[in-house]
Amino acid sequence: MRPFEYVSPYSRKQAISLLGPTWGNTEVLAGGTDLLALMKDDVVTPKRLVNIKDIADLRGISSDAQGLRVGALTTLGELADNENVKKNYPSLSEALLEAASPQIRNMATIGGNLCQRPRCWYFRNGLGLLPKDESGKELVEAGENRYHAILGNQGEAKFVSPSTVVPMLIAYGAKIRLEGAKGKRELPLEKFFVIPKTESEREHDLRPNEIVSEIVIPPASDLKAAHYEVRQREAFDWPLAVAAVTLKMQGSNVQSSRIILGYVAPVPWPSPEAEHAMSGKPVNKETAQKAADAALAKATPLSHNAYKVKLAKVAVDRAILKAAGGTA
Repeated sequence: MRPFEYVSPYSRKQAISLLGPTWGNTEVLAGGTDLLALMKDDVVTPKRLVNIKDIADLRGISSDAQGLRVGALTTLGELADNENVKKNYPSLSEALLEAASPQIRNMATIGGNLCQRPRCWYFRNGLGLLPKDESGKELVEAGENRYHAILGNQGEAKFVSPSTVVPMLIAYGAKIRLEGAKGKRELPLEKFFVIPKTESEREHDLRPNEIVSEIVIPPASDLKAAHYEVRQREAFDWPLAVAAVTLKMQGSNVQSSRIILGYVAPVPWPSPEAEHAMSGKPVNKETAQKAADAALAKATPLSHNAYKVKLAKVAVDRAILKAAGGTA
């Protein structure tokens, strides 16, 4: 690990003032479960580490008319175990419990989970988000790509978005609040994730001198919801495909839905095609399968990951049927 300056501000204003205007020189330290590994492997080499763990008002879970408010420093474990979450957003609690081992859940923060970097082995070995060889040829397309994207991979970005919690948050309609040198802003969580087109860009709509302050999740009392992951093994492992579903019913038919896929694209992947396939129809094996087929109809697998198309269909199908079987 290279030498770096370590600072511990006690307010948001102090923290923001210590961040730089460009990426690379400073990094934010929260739980540290991802950042410290990247630093040890020399993938990121900040000159200054801004520890925000002592900023008290970035922690906590509360409710108001807008729904559930979650401070960015709230750990995954605290959020999963919260009685309000377990009662009113049980599919989120399930996703959080499946996201990491107990040891990691007790350290990793929800803000850090949203901002974690891709698990792509090219990136983790220092070859960048959009890895190329010396001749400029893309490495992923011609190389080992069995865990890479099957949707949204027409450009150079072929990694998969790494959070297993985010698809469920997006399905619930969550918003993210950011705070920086130019003030505060709020956006739908799905808009926070972007597909970089150049190596100088990042995969989040987060400026170098901004921090995540809060996540807001609307009330979900009228929704049925479910989270489903496909993994190679039952013990903790990175999933091969994730599906998060919320259904708003009108009688026995679907009035509206959100169907979000994870681990299949460089961003959490909403499927309006699958949502359209469910609209106005009852939930049964036939409609769930049609929605799953629609969700993956535009998949463009790489040379070694066509198997993920089937697995993603299974995740969507089972998440829909699971959601229909219980309340949110």
